[in-house]
Amino acid sequence: MAGQDWFEKDFYSVLGVPQNASAADIKKAYRKLARLHHPDANPGDKGADKRFKEVGEAYAVLSDAEQRQQYDAIRAMSRGGARFTAGGGGGPSAGNGAGFEDLLGNLFGGGMPGGGGMPGAGQQRVRYTTGGNAGAGTGAGGRSGAESPIFEDMLNGLFPPGSAGAGGYRSPRGPMRGGDLNATATLTFRQAMEGAQLNLRVDDPQAGLRTITARIPAGVRAGQKVRLRGKGKMSDVGGEPGDLWVTVSVEPHPIFTLDGADVRVTVPVTFPEAVFGTEVEVPTPDGARVKMKVPAGTPSGRTLRARGRGVKTAKRTGDLLVTLQVAVPQRVDGKAREALKTFAENTAGENPRADLFSRLDDNRPN
Repeated sequence: MAGQDWFEKDFYSVLGVPQNASAADIKKAYRKLARLHHPDANPGDKGADKRFKEVGEAYAVLSDAEQRQQYDAIRAMSRGGARFTAGGGGGPSAGNGAGFEDLLGNLFGGGMPGGGGMPGAGQQRVRYTTGGNAGAGTGAGGRSGAESPIFEDMLNGLFPPGSAGAGGYRSPRGPMRGGDLNATATLTFRQAMEGAQLNLRVDDPQAGLRTITARIPAGVRAGQKVRLRGKGKMSDVGGEPGDLWVTVSVEPHPIFTLDGADVRVTVPVTFPEAVFGTEVEVPTPDGARVKMKVPAGTPSGRTLRARGRGVKTAKRTGDLLVTLQVAVPQRVDGKAREALKTFAENTAGENPRADLFSRLDDNRPN
Protein backbone atom coordinates (compact mmCIF):
# COMPACT_ATOMS: atom_id res chain seq x y z
CA MET A 1 0.00 0.00 0.00
CA ALA A 2 1.17 3.50 -0.82
CA GLY A 3 -0.16 6.82 -1.96
CA GLN A 4 -3.12 8.86 -0.79
CA ASP A 5 -3.82 6.56 2.19
CA TRP A 6 -0.46 7.50 3.66
CA PHE A 7 -1.46 11.17 3.79
CA GLU A 8 -4.44 10.27 5.95
CA LYS A 9 -3.15 7.53 8.27
CA ASP A 10 -0.81 8.01 11.23
CA PHE A 11 0.82 4.62 11.63
CA TYR A 12 2.94 5.79 14.55
CA SER A 13 -0.19 6.67 16.51
CA VAL A 14 -1.76 3.35 15.60
CA LEU A 15 1.17 1.51 17.22
CA GLY A 16 1.52 4.09 20.00
CA VAL A 17 5.17 4.87 19.30
CA PRO A 18 7.00 8.16 18.53
CA GLN A 19 8.19 8.91 15.00
CA ASN A 20 11.81 8.31 16.00
CA ALA A 21 11.04 4.88 17.51
CA SER A 22 13.57 2.16 16.82
CA ALA A 23 12.74 -0.95 14.84
CA ALA A 24 12.84 -2.98 18.06
CA ASP A 25 10.35 -0.64 19.77
CA ILE A 26 8.02 -0.81 16.78
CA LYS A 27 8.15 -4.60 16.76
CA LYS A 28 7.52 -4.78 20.52
CA ALA A 29 4.52 -2.45 20.27
CA TYR A 30 3.10 -4.42 17.36
CA ARG A 31 3.32 -7.77 19.13
CA LYS A 32 1.64 -6.37 22.23
CA LEU A 33 -1.25 -4.86 20.27
CA ALA A 34 -1.60 -7.88 17.97
CA ARG A 35 -2.03 -10.19 20.96
CA LEU A 36 -4.50 -7.77 22.54
CA HIS A 37 -6.70 -7.47 19.46
CA HIS A 38 -6.19 -10.96 17.96
CA PRO A 39 -9.50 -12.46 16.71
CA ASP A 40 -8.94 -15.58 18.83
CA ALA A 41 -8.87 -13.44 21.96
CA ASN A 42 -11.94 -11.44 20.89
CA PRO A 43 -14.37 -13.82 19.17
CA GLY A 44 -17.19 -11.98 17.45
CA ASP A 45 -15.76 -8.52 18.22
CA LYS A 46 -15.72 -6.66 14.89
CA GLY A 47 -14.04 -3.65 16.48
CA ALA A 48 -11.13 -5.76 17.67
CA ASP A 49 -10.87 -7.39 14.26
CA LYS A 50 -10.70 -3.97 12.57
CA ARG A 51 -8.10 -2.79 15.09
CA PHE A 52 -6.04 -5.95 14.52
CA LYS A 53 -5.94 -5.25 10.78
CA GLU A 54 -4.98 -1.59 11.35
CA VAL A 55 -2.12 -2.65 13.61
CA GLY A 56 -0.92 -5.16 11.00
CA GLU A 57 -1.11 -2.53 8.24
CA ALA A 58 0.88 -0.02 10.30
CA TYR A 59 3.55 -2.57 11.16
CA ALA A 60 3.84 -3.74 7.55
CA VAL A 61 4.90 -0.21 6.55
CA LEU A 62 7.00 0.84 9.55
CA SER A 63 8.90 -2.46 9.76
CA ASP A 64 10.15 -2.05 6.20
CA ALA A 65 12.95 0.52 6.12
CA GLU A 66 12.30 1.59 2.53
CA GLN A 67 8.54 1.93 2.96
CA ARG A 68 9.01 3.76 6.25
CA GLN A 69 11.31 6.30 4.57
CA GLN A 70 8.76 6.95 1.84
CA TYR A 71 5.94 7.16 4.37
CA ASP A 72 7.85 9.70 6.48
CA ALA A 73 8.54 11.79 3.38
CA ILE A 74 4.89 11.81 2.33
CA ARG A 75 3.73 12.66 5.84
CA ALA A 76 6.22 15.53 5.93
CA MET A 77 4.72 16.86 2.70
CA SER A 78 1.19 16.70 4.14
CA ARG A 79 2.30 18.71 7.19
CA GLY A 80 4.50 21.23 5.38
CA GLY A 81 2.43 21.86 2.27
CA ALA A 82 5.23 21.11 -0.15
CA ARG A 83 4.88 22.55 -3.63
CA PHE A 84 5.48 20.69 -6.89
CA THR A 85 7.49 23.15 -9.00
CA ALA A 86 8.67 22.98 -12.56
CA GLY A 87 12.09 24.37 -11.69
CA GLY A 88 14.16 26.84 -13.67
CA GLY A 89 17.06 28.98 -12.51
CA GLY A 90 16.00 31.82 -10.23
CA GLY A 91 12.35 30.69 -10.22
CA PRO A 92 9.96 31.25 -7.36
CA SER A 93 11.16 28.20 -5.48
CA ALA A 94 14.83 29.06 -5.63
CA GLY A 95 14.79 30.75 -2.25
CA ASN A 96 12.48 28.34 -0.52
CA GLY A 97 13.98 25.31 1.24
CA ALA A 98 10.68 23.34 1.26
CA GLY A 99 9.49 21.89 -2.00
CA PHE A 100 9.28 18.90 -4.20
CA GLU A 101 13.07 18.65 -4.27
CA ASP A 102 13.03 17.93 -0.51
CA LEU A 103 10.90 14.90 -1.15
CA LEU A 104 13.33 13.68 -3.81
CA GLY A 105 16.21 14.26 -1.46
CA ASN A 106 14.58 12.16 1.22
CA LEU A 107 13.83 9.35 -1.20
CA PHE A 108 16.94 9.26 -3.37
CA GLY A 109 19.70 11.04 -1.44
CA GLY A 110 21.74 14.09 -2.25
CA GLY A 111 23.67 12.40 -5.03
CA MET A 112 20.58 11.71 -7.11
CA PRO A 113 19.15 14.24 -9.57
CA GLY A 114 16.96 16.63 -7.66
CA GLY A 115 18.08 15.26 -4.25
CA GLY A 116 19.59 17.10 -1.33
CA GLY A 117 17.24 20.06 -1.27
CA MET A 118 17.47 23.29 -3.31
CA PRO A 119 20.36 23.86 -5.66
CA GLY A 120 22.92 26.37 -4.54
CA ALA A 121 25.58 28.28 -6.38
CA GLY A 122 27.15 26.31 -9.17
CA GLN A 123 24.48 23.65 -9.10
CA GLN A 124 22.52 22.78 -12.19
CA ARG A 125 18.77 22.71 -11.81
CA VAL A 126 16.82 19.80 -13.33
CA ARG A 127 13.20 19.84 -14.33
CA TYR A 128 11.19 16.62 -13.86
CA THR A 129 8.41 16.19 -16.38
CA THR A 130 5.26 14.11 -16.30
CA GLY A 131 5.41 13.13 -19.94
CA GLY A 132 3.50 14.66 -22.80
CA ASN A 133 4.38 15.55 -26.36
CA ALA A 134 7.92 14.90 -27.44
CA GLY A 135 10.10 17.93 -27.04
CA ALA A 136 7.85 19.70 -24.57
CA GLY A 137 8.88 20.80 -21.11
CA THR A 138 12.64 20.33 -21.12
CA GLY A 139 15.01 22.07 -18.75
CA ALA A 140 18.72 22.52 -18.35
CA GLY A 141 20.31 19.11 -18.63
CA GLY A 142 16.87 17.51 -18.89
CA ARG A 143 15.19 15.41 -21.54
CA SER A 144 11.75 15.54 -23.02
CA GLY A 145 8.84 14.04 -21.09
CA ALA A 146 8.49 11.33 -23.72
CA GLU A 147 12.10 10.29 -23.12
CA SER A 148 12.51 10.78 -19.35
CA PRO A 149 10.31 8.65 -17.07
CA ILE A 150 12.03 9.75 -13.82
CA PHE A 151 9.06 11.62 -12.44
CA GLU A 152 6.60 8.88 -13.36
CA ASP A 153 8.80 6.15 -11.86
CA MET A 154 9.00 7.97 -8.56
CA LEU A 155 5.25 8.63 -8.41
CA ASN A 156 4.46 5.05 -9.35
CA GLY A 157 5.80 4.04 -5.94
CA LEU A 158 3.87 6.76 -4.09
CA PHE A 159 0.42 7.21 -5.57
CA PRO A 160 -2.37 4.81 -6.52
CA PRO A 161 -3.68 4.45 -10.06
CA GLY A 162 -5.57 7.50 -11.26
CA SER A 163 -3.58 9.98 -9.15
CA ALA A 164 -1.76 12.83 -10.88
CA GLY A 165 1.51 11.58 -12.29
CA ALA A 166 0.80 7.91 -11.57
CA GLY A 167 1.50 5.93 -14.73
CA GLY A 168 1.44 2.16 -14.47
CA TYR A 169 1.38 1.87 -10.66
CA ARG A 170 2.34 -1.58 -9.39
CA SER A 171 1.46 -2.59 -5.84
CA PRO A 172 4.42 -3.85 -3.77
CA ARG A 173 4.43 -7.48 -2.75
CA GLY A 174 2.39 -8.07 0.39
CA PRO A 175 4.01 -8.86 3.74
CA MET A 176 4.88 -12.46 4.54
CA ARG A 177 2.21 -14.52 6.28
CA GLY A 178 2.70 -16.12 9.67
CA GLY A 179 3.90 -19.69 10.13
CA ASP A 180 1.67 -22.73 10.57
CA LEU A 181 1.05 -24.57 13.86
CA ASN A 182 0.30 -28.25 14.48
CA ALA A 183 -1.96 -29.94 17.01
CA THR A 184 -3.59 -33.33 17.63
CA ALA A 185 -7.14 -34.23 18.62
CA THR A 186 -8.73 -37.52 19.67
CA LEU A 187 -12.41 -37.93 18.78
CA THR A 188 -15.03 -40.42 19.84
CA PHE A 189 -16.66 -42.37 17.04
CA ARG A 190 -19.80 -40.24 17.32
CA GLN A 191 -17.78 -36.99 17.17
CA ALA A 192 -15.96 -38.22 14.07
CA MET A 193 -19.27 -39.17 12.46
CA GLU A 194 -21.27 -36.06 13.38
CA GLY A 195 -18.49 -33.44 13.62
CA ALA A 196 -17.48 -31.66 16.79
CA GLN A 197 -16.37 -28.33 18.22
CA LEU A 198 -13.25 -28.71 20.35
CA ASN A 199 -11.17 -26.39 22.52
CA LEU A 200 -7.54 -27.21 21.74
CA ARG A 201 -4.51 -26.14 23.78
CA VAL A 202 -1.85 -25.15 21.27
CA ASP A 203 1.75 -24.22 22.06
CA ASP A 204 2.51 -21.04 20.10
CA PRO A 205 6.21 -20.00 20.25
CA GLN A 206 5.13 -16.34 20.01
CA ALA A 207 2.11 -16.16 22.29
CA GLY A 208 2.69 -19.21 24.52
CA LEU A 209 -0.15 -21.65 25.23
CA ARG A 210 -3.33 -20.67 23.39
CA THR A 211 -6.82 -22.08 23.59
CA ILE A 212 -8.23 -22.35 20.08
CA THR A 213 -11.79 -23.30 19.24
CA ALA A 214 -11.70 -25.76 16.36
CA ARG A 215 -14.62 -27.06 14.32
CA ILE A 216 -13.94 -30.59 13.08
CA PRO A 217 -16.15 -31.55 10.11
CA ALA A 218 -18.30 -34.68 10.03
CA GLY A 219 -16.81 -37.80 8.50
CA VAL A 220 -13.14 -37.32 9.39
CA ARG A 221 -11.04 -40.49 9.47
CA ALA A 222 -8.18 -41.52 11.70
CA GLY A 223 -4.91 -39.92 10.60
CA GLN A 224 -6.60 -37.17 8.59
CA LYS A 225 -5.26 -33.60 8.87
CA VAL A 226 -7.80 -30.81 9.21
CA ARG A 227 -6.73 -27.29 8.18
CA LEU A 228 -8.01 -24.32 10.21
CA ARG A 229 -7.21 -21.14 8.28
CA GLY A 230 -5.89 -18.12 10.17
CA LYS A 231 -5.39 -20.01 13.46
CA GLY A 232 -1.60 -20.30 13.21
CA LYS A 233 1.26 -17.97 14.13
CA MET A 234 0.88 -14.23 13.75
CA SER A 235 3.04 -12.55 11.12
CA ASP A 236 5.91 -10.41 12.40
CA VAL A 237 5.51 -8.04 9.47
CA GLY A 238 1.76 -7.45 9.43
CA GLY A 239 0.79 -10.23 7.02
CA GLU A 240 -2.01 -12.74 7.36
CA PRO A 241 -1.69 -15.27 10.21
CA GLY A 242 -0.70 -18.83 9.38
CA ASP A 243 -2.90 -21.93 9.63
CA LEU A 244 -3.42 -24.61 12.27
CA TRP A 245 -3.18 -28.23 11.14
CA VAL A 246 -5.00 -30.70 13.41
CA THR A 247 -4.14 -34.41 13.07
CA VAL A 248 -7.17 -36.48 14.04
CA SER A 249 -7.31 -39.85 15.77
CA VAL A 250 -10.61 -41.68 16.29
CA GLU A 251 -11.46 -44.00 19.17
CA PRO A 252 -12.65 -47.39 17.88
CA HIS A 253 -16.34 -48.34 18.13
CA PRO A 254 -17.36 -51.83 19.30
CA ILE A 255 -19.25 -52.66 16.07
CA PHE A 256 -19.10 -49.74 13.61
CA THR A 257 -16.26 -48.47 11.42
CA LEU A 258 -16.09 -45.40 9.19
CA ASP A 259 -15.41 -45.66 5.47
CA GLY A 260 -15.56 -42.09 4.18
CA ALA A 261 -19.19 -41.04 4.41
CA ASP A 262 -20.30 -44.68 4.76
CA VAL A 263 -20.53 -46.66 7.99
CA ARG A 264 -19.75 -50.39 8.03
CA VAL A 265 -21.07 -53.10 10.33
CA THR A 266 -20.78 -56.90 10.28
CA VAL A 267 -23.95 -58.87 11.10
CA PRO A 268 -23.91 -62.64 11.77
CA VAL A 269 -26.59 -64.93 10.28
CA THR A 270 -27.18 -68.65 10.82
CA PHE A 271 -26.58 -71.25 8.13
CA PRO A 272 -30.30 -71.91 7.66
CA GLU A 273 -30.96 -68.14 7.41
CA ALA A 274 -28.35 -67.83 4.70
CA VAL A 275 -29.75 -70.87 2.84
CA PHE A 276 -33.47 -70.17 3.09
CA GLY A 277 -33.35 -66.38 3.38
CA THR A 278 -34.74 -64.28 6.19
CA GLU A 279 -35.27 -60.77 7.53
CA VAL A 280 -32.85 -59.47 10.18
CA GLU A 281 -32.74 -56.40 12.41
CA VAL A 282 -29.59 -54.29 12.04
CA PRO A 283 -28.42 -51.55 14.48
CA THR A 284 -27.69 -48.10 13.07
CA PRO A 285 -25.14 -45.52 14.33
CA ASP A 286 -27.90 -43.22 15.61
CA GLY A 287 -29.23 -45.93 17.93
CA ALA A 288 -32.20 -46.98 15.81
CA ARG A 289 -32.77 -50.33 14.08
CA VAL A 290 -33.61 -51.18 10.49
CA LYS A 291 -34.97 -54.41 9.03
CA MET A 292 -33.10 -55.85 6.08
CA LYS A 293 -34.02 -58.75 3.84
CA VAL A 294 -31.46 -61.51 3.41
CA PRO A 295 -32.08 -63.28 0.08
CA ALA A 296 -32.07 -67.08 -0.03
CA GLY A 297 -28.68 -68.54 -0.88
CA THR A 298 -26.74 -65.57 0.48
CA PRO A 299 -23.02 -66.41 0.87
CA SER A 300 -20.93 -65.28 3.80
CA GLY A 301 -19.30 -61.91 3.12
CA ARG A 302 -22.08 -60.43 0.98
CA THR A 303 -22.76 -56.72 1.72
CA LEU A 304 -26.21 -55.18 1.88
CA ARG A 305 -26.83 -51.42 1.77
CA ALA A 306 -29.16 -49.30 3.93
CA ARG A 307 -29.25 -45.98 2.10
CA GLY A 308 -29.00 -42.67 3.99
CA ARG A 309 -27.97 -44.28 7.28
CA GLY A 310 -24.35 -43.13 7.16
CA VAL A 311 -22.51 -39.84 7.73
CA LYS A 312 -24.21 -36.60 6.73
CA THR A 313 -21.64 -34.23 5.17
CA ALA A 314 -21.95 -31.05 3.15
CA LYS A 315 -21.43 -33.04 -0.06
CA ARG A 316 -23.50 -36.18 0.52
CA THR A 317 -25.16 -38.51 2.99
CA GLY A 318 -23.48 -41.88 3.27
CA ASP A 319 -24.98 -45.33 3.63
CA LEU A 320 -24.86 -48.13 6.19
CA LEU A 321 -22.99 -51.08 4.64
CA VAL A 322 -24.01 -54.39 6.26
CA THR A 323 -21.67 -57.33 5.69
CA LEU A 324 -23.28 -60.72 6.41
CA GLN A 325 -21.21 -63.39 8.10
CA VAL A 326 -22.47 -66.95 8.35
CA ALA A 327 -22.03 -68.05 11.94
CA VAL A 328 -20.63 -71.57 12.47
CA PRO A 329 -21.62 -73.23 15.78
CA GLN A 330 -18.73 -74.49 17.86
CA ARG A 331 -20.71 -77.57 19.05
CA VAL A 332 -23.53 -79.49 17.41
CA ASP A 333 -25.31 -82.26 19.34
CA GLY A 334 -28.33 -84.47 19.08
CA LYS A 335 -30.76 -84.15 16.22
CA ALA A 336 -28.93 -81.15 14.78
CA ARG A 337 -25.80 -83.24 14.44
CA GLU A 338 -27.66 -86.11 12.79
CA ALA A 339 -29.32 -83.65 10.42
CA LEU A 340 -25.96 -82.20 9.40
CA LYS A 341 -24.56 -85.68 8.74
CA THR A 342 -27.51 -86.40 6.50
CA PHE A 343 -26.95 -83.08 4.72
CA ALA A 344 -23.26 -83.87 4.21
CA GLU A 345 -24.06 -87.29 2.75
CA ASN A 346 -26.60 -85.83 0.36
CA THR A 347 -24.20 -83.14 -0.90
CA ALA A 348 -21.04 -85.26 -0.98
CA GLY A 349 -20.70 -84.89 -4.75
CA GLU A 350 -20.52 -81.08 -4.61
CA ASN A 351 -17.17 -79.29 -4.40
CA PRO A 352 -17.44 -75.55 -3.62
CA ARG A 353 -13.74 -75.13 -4.45
CA ALA A 354 -13.94 -76.58 -7.94
CA ASP A 355 -14.48 -73.20 -9.56
CA LEU A 356 -11.51 -71.82 -7.60
CA PHE A 357 -9.09 -74.35 -9.10
CA SER A 358 -10.52 -74.07 -12.59
CA ARG A 359 -9.97 -70.34 -12.61
CA LEU A 360 -6.41 -70.88 -11.41
CA ASP A 361 -5.77 -73.35 -14.27
CA ASP A 362 -7.19 -70.91 -16.83
CA ASN A 363 -4.67 -68.23 -15.80
CA ARG A 364 -1.55 -70.43 -15.84
CA PRO A 365 0.94 -69.62 -18.64
CA ASN A 366 1.15 -72.18 -21.48
